[in-house]
Formats: sequence, C-alpha cells, structure tokens
Amino acid sequence: ASRGMAYDPYLERSFRGHKDAVTGVAFNPNMKQLATCGLDSCLMIWNFKQQLRAFRFVGHKAPIYSLCFSPTGHLVASASRDCTVRLWIPNVKGESTVLKAHTGAVRSVDFSRTGQFLLTASDDKSMKVWALNGLRFQFSLGGHLNWVKCAKWSPDSRVAASCGDDKTVRVWDIERRLNVHTYTEHTGMVNYVCFGGDGTTIASCSNDKTINLWDVRTNKPIQHYDGHDDIVNTVEFHPNSNYLLSASSDASLKARFQSPPPPPPPP
Repeated sequence: ASRGMAYDPYLERSFRGHKDAVTGVAFNPNMKQLATCGLDSCLMIWNFKQQLRAFRFVGHKAPIYSLCFSPTGHLVASASRDCTVRLWIPNVKGESTVLKAHTGAVRSVDFSRTGQFLLTASDDKSMKVWALNGLRFQFSLGGHLNWVKCAKWSPDSRVAASCGDDKTVRVWDIERRLNVHTYTEHTGMVNYVCFGGDGTTIASCSNDKTINLWDVRTNKPIQHYDGHDDIVNTVEFHPNSNYLLSASSDASLKARFQSPPPPPPPP
C-alpha cells in the first residue's frame, strides 16, 4: 500500500464568526458539531447541518486559549487568560459552569478518556486535576519552571504529559502524582504535546521549529523532524496513529507517515 495520502486534501467548508484570531478547534465526538475559541473571548459551536445556525457563547473575560469536548460530547471545556475554566453545554442555551482554576492564565484543558476527570495547565507553572462529579479539585502537579503550555492524558488516564516554556516535556504518574521523566531535547519553548493512539508514543513541537517523538516505555527518542521553517504550534496524531499532523507559523500544515514504534526490548 502507498504511504502517501489516498487523495489530496481539499477545502470542504469554512466558518466565519470570530472577531479575532482563532486559537483552538475541536470536533464533537458525534461528528455533528465543531467548536472553536479565540482571542475575542468567545466560544463558537458550529453545527454541520447547514440549516442549524452557529451558537456564540460569551462568558470569559479574556482570550480563550484551548477547548476540548468531553468523550460523550455533552460538555465543552474552555481555558482562558482570565484564570478560569468554563464547562459549557453545547446547545442553544449555552449554559456554563465556572472553575476558578489557577492563579495565572489557563493554557490547556483536557478530558480523560472516561470523562471522569479534567486536566488543566497554566502560566502559574502548575497543572491541576479535577473530578467532573461535583466539579471537585483533586490535586496539583508542580515541577515546570515556567509557563505550562499544554497537558494531556494518556489513553488509559494513568499517565499525563506536559510541556512548557522551560523547554521540557514531562511525564507524570497520576496515581503517585510524580514527575517520572523529563525530556530536555528541545532547544526552544515547547508548545504542544500529545499521545499516540496506543499511549506508547508522545509527540511534542517547539519554537525551535522541530517535532520530537518518544517511546514512553523506554524514554528513548523515536523520531526527530525539522521540516518547518518557523515555530511549530501544534502536533496531533491521526486517530489510527499512522499519520502525524503539524501546524506551524510558516503557514503550513504537514502530514507525515508514522510507522508504529518497535516493541520494547525484553527485560
């Protein structure tokens, strides 16, 4: 089988409604809605049915940096420079609940695969775990020496990965609440981190214009990409983990074929 894309990508539809730069985008798992957020402090819900109008949610007092749908699609979480996280119901009413989450801008928000927990990351150099049942704060994770730009759950929610302006990518054991490994290969601020589908691979991207991949079982580097000409802002695995997508300030989006990592050596 060819390693190339089966067909050339094309623009299917565009949405216009934000009054400033768009900072985040997420598909509802039901694939009937798209959510976006921006520097205009608004969250927009776009319905794929042409006859349904878009919803504009207003509540944050400052730009929104990140958003995420819950696994069921019944909630959207948004993270803002106003130091709060909001949980929205993505319907016409746009009701929301506020979490006074951090003492600095909140850069990242992520639901665990089960939908039971929320992970937030902030300019206050910390990450926090919240239980959705009762919206209860659980615990903080501290160790970064500068702003934490992004934090993500592993697929089994036993581990989390984070990255930040201290140029590190960190792996956390959630049960023990410990930073179990720190990757220091990037030479610039690290903007985004994510897990591959099976949870054994972490990808990160940086102001140093590169993307790095690691095997979390061995903590060894798997791959290093330097194909962008400017800051790499985000990186994401295709759901089947065969492709790695990256978006850069060089105005390009790149898709790379990604071979599965080899099995770890026997103990």
